Amino acid sequence: MKFKLKIWHQKNAKAKGRFETFDIDNISSDTSFLEMLDILNNKLICDGKEPIAFDHDCREGICGMCSLYINGRAHGPDDEITTCQLHMRKFKDGDTIVIEPWRSAAFPVIKDLVVNRHAFDQILQAGGFVSVNTGGVPDGNAIPIAKSDADESMDASACIGCGACVATCKNGSAMLFVAARVSALAKLPQGKVEAAKRAKAMIAKMDELGFGSCTNTQACQAECPKGISIAHIARLNREFLCAKLKD
Repeated sequence: MKFKLKIWHQKNAKAKGRFETFDIDNISSDTSFLEMLDILNNKLICDGKEPIAFDHDCREGICGMCSLYINGRAHGPDDEITTCQLHMRKFKDGDTIVIEPWRSAAFPVIKDLVVNRHAFDQILQAGGFVSVNTGGVPDGNAIPIAKSDADESMDASACIGCGACVATCKNGSAMLFVAARVSALAKLPQGKVEAAKRAKAMIAKMDELGFGSCTNTQACQAECPKGISIAHIARLNREFLCAKLKD
């Protein structure tokens, strides 16, 4: 298979970016998207040119590093996958593929396709820690939790912090990310102690960092690689309002 790639090139955070076009061929349909970029970079290096910078780590859909906007969709033209799980068989031979970094004021471009997602780390730090001491694993497992609550908490915990929700949202909102983190603990007894403080602090930090407001377009849910529901946003809103009422 052969493709025409239009890739965003930006030397650094302060430089003005632009699209550059590359032609690539002899790509197997079973090649992953990141492997295709590896092949392109090997070609560029052999030609004495600078390779394209892009983020990656586990390449198993776990770490959330491979954050690319492909043909107008976060992580590309497939559902509930990360970019590293996308394969070239999802494209047609001869296709033009447009590849961009996340577009969000809170995620400034570092270089080419790499963005700074430290804002997510700051939100997590604002949420603090769980202070409940459950001892070892057997002690923690001894705390009775309804299966429905445990299942919802586990679903929320599936968030990998890739930022697709932010990149997809027309407002650049991080509500699904924050909601998943808050909801994962809100359904567990261990998370009750700091529940009010956590919800207020994380939302305040989200606003401080320049993320937009949620208007319930559901775009975040549609593009989330882990299929996290916006029902968690409703729970976050309840946690936040309860905390404010207690104040």
